[in-house]
Amino acid sequence: MIITSTTEQKNPNYHPIKLALIQHDILQRKLFKRLLESLQRFQEIRSYSTCEELIKLSDSERPDVIVIDPETHFIGLTESFRKVKRQLPSANIVMVIDDESDFVFDALNSGVCGFIRRGSTKDEILNAVVEAANGGAPLTSKIARMVVESFQKNLETPLTARETEVMELLSRGKSYSIIADELFIHKETVKSHIKNIYVKLKVKSKAEAIDRAMKDRLI
Repeated sequence: MIITSTTEQKNPNYHPIKLALIQHDILQRKLFKRLLESLQRFQEIRSYSTCEELIKLSDSERPDVIVIDPETHFIGLTESFRKVKRQLPSANIVMVIDDESDFVFDALNSGVCGFIRRGSTKDEILNAVVEAANGGAPLTSKIARMVVESFQKNLETPLTARETEVMELLSRGKSYSIIADELFIHKETVKSHIKNIYVKLKVKSKAEAIDRAMKDRLI
């Protein structure tokens, strides 16, 4: 357990943080845990090799922040994140990631609240974990820019409002039937909208339509 000074504990922004670290590589996990322990800020730090290992012990261990360092092993992680959030809804998940990663939005949609840039300094790591523990969303400047740009849709879109809704659901992997249910329209109407989308975007497949819509910031 980390011992903190009386002065620090009187700080209104201070509260002891229970931290869980997940890293599949045992050597990297030990090194990362040692670095976190050197920050002298956490009530306790427990480490695990997988999300599933943490979930099994979740009845007795309730971390405030979960730091996940997946390196490049993203396959299956989104479902693992969702399982962790279902089991530990009050825990804040922070992911170690490269700024250039294409995994950012999948991670955010799966329960991750923020990111630590790989290669960050001790102060940057500490600030990110404390911000997450206090209910914030630590983001690198590059990732923050990506998130902002994702909300800046092209105002000159050729798609109607309804076609945009259909396109957004299609990009999330929804089937025609599910899209119809969510928009309260008939499945044939969905097909008609998608046909019009293909014509307007000059594409011939769902994959091409999604790629074009995302590149042109139509969704």
